[in-house]
Amino acid sequence: MKLGDYLAGKPLYYKEIDYTRMPKAWESIEKHFNLPKIIHILGTNGKGSTGRFLAHFLYKSGVKTGHYTSPHILQFNERIWIDGDDVSDEVLALNHQKLQTLLSQEFIDTLSYFEYTTFLAMLCFEGCEYIVLEAGLGGEYDATSVFGSDLTLVTPISIDHEAFLGDTIEAIAKTKLNAVRKFAILGKQEYKEVYKISKKLIRKKSLEVFRYDYFYITEEINEAKECIASLNLAPFLVDNLLLAMAGAKFFGFEVDFTKFSDLKLFGRCQKLSAHVTIDVGHNAAAATVLAKYFKSQKIILVYNSYADKDYQKILEILRPVIKRVEILPILNERVEQKDILVQTLEVLDITFDNFEKIESNEHYLVFGSFSVVEEFLKIYGEMLL
Repeated sequence: MKLGDYLAGKPLYYKEIDYTRMPKAWESIEKHFNLPKIIHILGTNGKGSTGRFLAHFLYKSGVKTGHYTSPHILQFNERIWIDGDDVSDEVLALNHQKLQTLLSQEFIDTLSYFEYTTFLAMLCFEGCEYIVLEAGLGGEYDATSVFGSDLTLVTPISIDHEAFLGDTIEAIAKTKLNAVRKFAILGKQEYKEVYKISKKLIRKKSLEVFRYDYFYITEEINEAKECIASLNLAPFLVDNLLLAMAGAKFFGFEVDFTKFSDLKLFGRCQKLSAHVTIDVGHNAAAATVLAKYFKSQKIILVYNSYADKDYQKILEILRPVIKRVEILPILNERVEQKDILVQTLEVLDITFDNFEKIESNEHYLVFGSFSVVEEFLKIYGEMLL
């Protein structure tokens, strides 16, 4: 069975997850893998950009590097990046067939979409010297945690995926940080509880945990800010760049910000034109940084949300910068019913309408989920990308 057909038979979202399945599957095929250095990326927001910053730098430094990220925006190949390019269909097909021969029929039938594609990525990364491995939901039971890691980078931890991770910062931070094997570097954290949990784990598990600013002098931080500005990226991404380069420093690399001159960050506060920005964020923490980014202007928010997200809080955070919300229809079983979303907008006294087209005299932010950005790009992708 072809990869596309096989994955089409597996749901992208699960209400319950069997946390024992992935470790058992890995144990059954582990002998067929020779893994290189693995840098695990955990956190709530900024995993994709942090991982791409680091993977791009390692690749430009002359070491073969793979980057596993999720979900994808337009096509599955985006999830598996090797030395500057998304994986080809041919390499995917070859390693899909190989994986089908390695796994038992039981695991072929029962592995989740994310679990299977995580194994598939590791096969595609054969020959790499470094793998930058982004967690899914994150934490000790994440599919990516079975491989072990030489270093863990921890992006900002906040509230998200409460059904799986817990409904407090303490619970979420503990679940995520329990995936650290030995060494970790903490990015800038909004919640002090994250630092407290890390200190407890240092004592309990004999971990070595650093804060990202431990690796820098003021001059380098200024160089990072200049780099972000030269790439026309949102200023808040500098913290992700600094975390990524702290990881590079950990392995003995000398940071050279000129290596980012041709970097592309797809969907991360990305300006498609002078008046259209897309962002794949989908939680309150992402809304907070975007509200600060757009604080000097009013935007039209092209929006929709999954029902399990706290979209009322997200919209409250963005309300000061919203001129109006334009609802973009999404065909996805997780999307909130339109009438319920409209009720929330009415309660918040936010003007709204249906999305129809882009007007050249307005500023737009396309935000809410990967699905919102994907649907928008299906309409305007060829025109704006």
